[in-house]
Amino acid sequence: MSTEQLYETLQKRFGFSQFRPGQLEALQALMAGQNTLAVLPTGAGKTLIYELYGAVTQQLVLIVSPLISLMQDQVTTLNVKGEKRATALTSMMSYDERTWVLRHLSAYRFVFVSPEMLSQDQVLNAFQLAQVGLLVVDEAHCISTWGPDFRPEYLLLGQIRHQLNDPLTLMATATATKHVRGDIKEKLQLPHATEIVLPVDRQNIFLDVERFEAQVDKDERLVELIATLKKPGVIYFSSKKKANEMAELLGTKTTCRVAAYHADLDPETRFKVQQQFMQDRLDVICATSAFGMGIDKNNVRFVIHYHVPSDIESYWQEIGRAGRDGQQSVAILLYQSGDEQIAQFLSEATVPQANEISYYFQQNEPQVAGDEKANLIWFYKQHHYREEQVQTSFEKRREQRIIALRKMMGYVRTPECKRQYIQTYFDQTQDEAVSTHCCSSDEPDFQLAELGLLAPADDGDLQERRQATQINWQSILAQLFNAQSEQSDVI
Repeated sequence: MSTEQLYETLQKRFGFSQFRPGQLEALQALMAGQNTLAVLPTGAGKTLIYELYGAVTQQLVLIVSPLISLMQDQVTTLNVKGEKRATALTSMMSYDERTWVLRHLSAYRFVFVSPEMLSQDQVLNAFQLAQVGLLVVDEAHCISTWGPDFRPEYLLLGQIRHQLNDPLTLMATATATKHVRGDIKEKLQLPHATEIVLPVDRQNIFLDVERFEAQVDKDERLVELIATLKKPGVIYFSSKKKANEMAELLGTKTTCRVAAYHADLDPETRFKVQQQFMQDRLDVICATSAFGMGIDKNNVRFVIHYHVPSDIESYWQEIGRAGRDGQQSVAILLYQSGDEQIAQFLSEATVPQANEISYYFQQNEPQVAGDEKANLIWFYKQHHYREEQVQTSFEKRREQRIIALRKMMGYVRTPECKRQYIQTYFDQTQDEAVSTHCCSSDEPDFQLAELGLLAPADDGDLQERRQATQINWQSILAQLFNAQSEQSDVI
């Protein structure tokens, strides 16, 4: 298909007259039969690439996606655009529902699935018969960052791709260093894939780090920020307990509508909180890293990190949820002396120690549900890894995580330009057209008012909102959702 025809389809099908940077190049590579790794910044429209490819070729597009919430959002978005031949195979479906979809794959154009679901024999066999036209690995950095010690089924995707008769493959992510790009291609067994790599920089996001010696000062500053910043916004925590505590505190101390979001909440509650935030019925989400991947909300004005992330890739992914509409936004990291110890503990917690590996290798049965390390080792054992291989792999993984945290702390502590630090980390050079407002290192006396990010005073309904937020936030959500469910069953 010619470039002119791609533009014509873009206009007729999606209502756009121009491609965003990187989209056309990726499409042209795919149309030429080239497996493609596209590293496009958050908000660059990676999904349009495979959506347009499916519309043009009328082939089955299989998208490997990491989170159920992300799959559901993408299916909903396709439905809203008029594409009804989209579905997600998830664990929330009954066995009969999944079986029906697998028997009728010819009725679908886009099917979303997790790596765990795709590795199941019934699912894989169905897609082998269905002739996949394009395999998409969305959030492809997960292959490198999650595969070794969190979700090892990502390591099977290269083998699965062969079992699917080596379909044309698109690997898409917002952040990937040269090392991670190489790791993605190696694990998918696509060493010669075409790379399309755009600058990671988002110049409309001001980068700020604030330092504290005491937690009480840090908490007071967070309350002050949430009370004064334009909404909506996201606050990231490393602790589910702290996310809950601060959601309650902010609901008491400010007039904002605040909710917590983390993995301990049941799926229905997480879905409801996410939808309320998407519909601007919540101002602030207190979240762990479980929230936000792929969330297409353009008007997020700030992302605040209460705790230090364990690596720069995670940090950059998360702050990339701000300012997707191109308007001025801010990313603020609140650092308290010693926070890196929390990050180090959490980073090492999922990596099995040598004695644990030896112990689990001696077991002859799968472990009970919830024992993540045991099940991780069982996965490697079932796939014929030797104990020595696993020992070496996890020792290397531990060293990588230590280095990653050092790099993250380098960002926190550098007195030099923080934007330049990030670009150097991703092997990119600084754009000569530097943004008006860059970072707190370059502008140590910056004020949020200069960014135009202070919320206007709203005295008219201040008392009403304060009374509403004094009620437990879970009660507020329950009332909202009950009313909504009575009015509509669309969501």
